[in-house]
Amino acid sequence: MDRFARQYVLPGFGKEAQEKLKKSRILVIGAGGLGCPALLYLAAAGVGTLGIMDGDMVSVSNLNRQVLFGESDLGMNKAETAAHILKSKYSDIHIECVPEFITTENAASIISKYDLILDGSDNFPTRYLVNDICVLLEKPLVFGAIYQNQGQVGILNAKDANSINYRDLFPDPPTAYEIPNCNETGVLGVLPGIIGTIQATEAIKFVTGYGNTLIDKMLFYNLLDHQSYEVSLSKSPDSHFSMPKTIAEFMEIDYAVVCGNGDSINWGEAIELLKKFSDGKLIDVREKDEAPRLKNFDHISVPISQIEETTGVLGPIDPMLLFCQSGIRSLKTVKILEKAFPGKKIHSISGGIEAMDSPINKNYHGI
Repeated sequence: MDRFARQYVLPGFGKEAQEKLKKSRILVIGAGGLGCPALLYLAAAGVGTLGIMDGDMVSVSNLNRQVLFGESDLGMNKAETAAHILKSKYSDIHIECVPEFITTENAASIISKYDLILDGSDNFPTRYLVNDICVLLEKPLVFGAIYQNQGQVGILNAKDANSINYRDLFPDPPTAYEIPNCNETGVLGVLPGIIGTIQATEAIKFVTGYGNTLIDKMLFYNLLDHQSYEVSLSKSPDSHFSMPKTIAEFMEIDYAVVCGNGDSINWGEAIELLKKFSDGKLIDVREKDEAPRLKNFDHISVPISQIEETTGVLGPIDPMLLFCQSGIRSLKTVKILEKAFPGKKIHSISGGIEAMDSPINKNYHGI
């Protein structure tokens, strides 16, 4: 029996829709809490070519929600691990693995190859970057996000240049230190599972024309009481002012800076400061179980959750060069420490341990 037999007999779906799935090319950006369940169901449904893009490594704190991974995968690249698992499950679909983070340099060449993009990212710089390149390349985007017990899903940029995009909802990004994340607010693992599965559902419906989709709509879901509602989205007359107009203009944007990382420096600048100031120190503000860890560089670990209790340890350090996983929590920590140590040189390292110029990156050749 064909593994899609139950989809063939589904009224309104059938072999015609299945063939559309087989011919489709879908890219999932981020193999995390949203991406893992989305990847599982897209692969199971028979999407012909499934792209997986993520430069992050599996850490133990991921395992309550990133259901493709287990303890044996700790320290492994998420995209490569997810691709291996899905290839072992299904031989009749093509898996394309991109084990790196999306950037302005690689976004256009990668996204242009796909019919539909599913955004499973968890930070605002990536969301704005993905939105903007999808608008420029006219690629439909299945958006999803979670916060504590709530989630939302919608299909953006689905029709033409006049379709709703993310900047119609939020023209200007929040500053990085205003942005909460799972490490600080917490998340019950099933919530991204629900939202990621809805994203996969919308991707399948969009590709096949099955049912009513969330085009230019946003579905809001609350895990605590299972209440949900839809909102129809309207075009903002001002959204185009903040949008890049060309690929060349897009590639000139530093999305980390746009999203409020004004106190950030890159790894090269951080190392130069360490050479210049003997009292300077690299400070890892991630939790102790987060991977990958920085090796071969003198640094200390002070999780942001403990920062206010450990300011005594930080007193002699100047400059303080903070890093986290992606540069968001470290920028928040800058704001905390600036109040505790006025006048000191305190910087967040842009992109964190995941940055292209990070010492743990495979392309790192020394600073």
